[in-house]
Amino acid sequence: MKLIAIVVASLLCPLQAQPWESLPSDPYFAAYRPLAAPTPGKLLLQPGDRLAICGDSITEQKMYSRIMETYLTVCVPQLRVAVRQFGWSGEKAPGFLARLENDVLRFEPTLVTTCYGMNDHNYQPYQEEYGQLYRDTSRTIVRRLKERGVRVIHGSPGTVGKMPAWVQRARGTVEDLNHSLAEFRNIGVRLAAEEQVGFADVFCPMLVGGFEARQRCGTDYMISGKDGVHPGWAGHLVMAYAFLKAMGLDGAIGTITLDWAGGAATVSEGHRLVATEPGRIEVESRRYPFCATGPADNDGSIRSGMTLVPFNQDLNRLLLVVRNAPAGRYRVTWGTTSRTYPADELMRGINLAADFEANPFSEAFQRVDEAVAKKQAYETRQIKDLFHGPEGRVDPALTATLTEKARAPLAAALATACVPVRHTITVQPEP
Repeated sequence: MKLIAIVVASLLCPLQAQPWESLPSDPYFAAYRPLAAPTPGKLLLQPGDRLAICGDSITEQKMYSRIMETYLTVCVPQLRVAVRQFGWSGEKAPGFLARLENDVLRFEPTLVTTCYGMNDHNYQPYQEEYGQLYRDTSRTIVRRLKERGVRVIHGSPGTVGKMPAWVQRARGTVEDLNHSLAEFRNIGVRLAAEEQVGFADVFCPMLVGGFEARQRCGTDYMISGKDGVHPGWAGHLVMAYAFLKAMGLDGAIGTITLDWAGGAATVSEGHRLVATEPGRIEVESRRYPFCATGPADNDGSIRSGMTLVPFNQDLNRLLLVVRNAPAGRYRVTWGTTSRTYPADELMRGINLAADFEANPFSEAFQRVDEAVAKKQAYETRQIKDLFHGPEGRVDPALTATLTEKARAPLAAALATACVPVRHTITVQPEP
């Protein structure tokens, strides 16, 4: 009966003509009625943006936020996006609203992402009083940010994978909680449309990806995390994908083109041709592909998360195109790895980022990612321990000044870590 009430409430809303999101035909999804999420439009990011990533304990895990910052640093360095994360364990939307001015707006962000709803639904079958509080508070947050000229991406909550035994107030079943979270997602879809802000659909990719991963990898695969709520790296990759897509990023990291017949080569923006000779190209790149290794069947693997959403297709395309090659097969070597392709596939273009798990960017990428992790770790301490500790209570302005001085070397180390990478591609015909 609760589910029927949810669907009826959805149908009576002002957006009643809005279609449903497409879900797989498996009976598992039959009872879900997620409203269609808005399609990302033009690039929401602007050069020099200051991005604030805000949310509850899932954000404080510093995993999807780390993936996002590393991506923005190395994949689109020309945008010069500066990032801070503001995750707070156990937080609900009203808690974030209460600290919005002190913790976030003092840093004058130009773009804010939010990800609440998990705690706001109170781990209960959907109750309108909780939904109404989340709806009203989220609207206030959005409007407060818009009043300050801040662009907003409202993120939906994700899914739960099992009843969280550590939450004493939890009631119902896993299905009850996910239907409740689906309704919180629908609240966000409507809010984003009404307020004309961005929307990141975390829920549906996690619902579908988690189901498909269990079918393929076994029931131990938990996209929502081993405790049922806090995802591992695979789930966080799916979350990062949702937010990056909502930013309107096109995923074109670069294109390297070799004319087999003439030996000439060209490269796109962000890459510089160093040398070329028949079957060999040397390039210096300021734009990296997003690099990840690990097993495809493990929920603790970023690489596994890439199999659950079209991350490489939509956000991570570093293409090699070989034109005018005679029919046959060709061995492509990039770094220490080689793969073989037919000539027609090379003509259409292969995605090096998808096909070469370990590649010449891997070490440089790891250094940047480690610098992001250190900086974001300090940002949690800066806000939770210092801004809201004895120091911040005695002198908030001085605390902000001193902690910014401590953070500055970590931000500088991140900038220093992102250096151009020289790499060589060889293309040789197979015997």
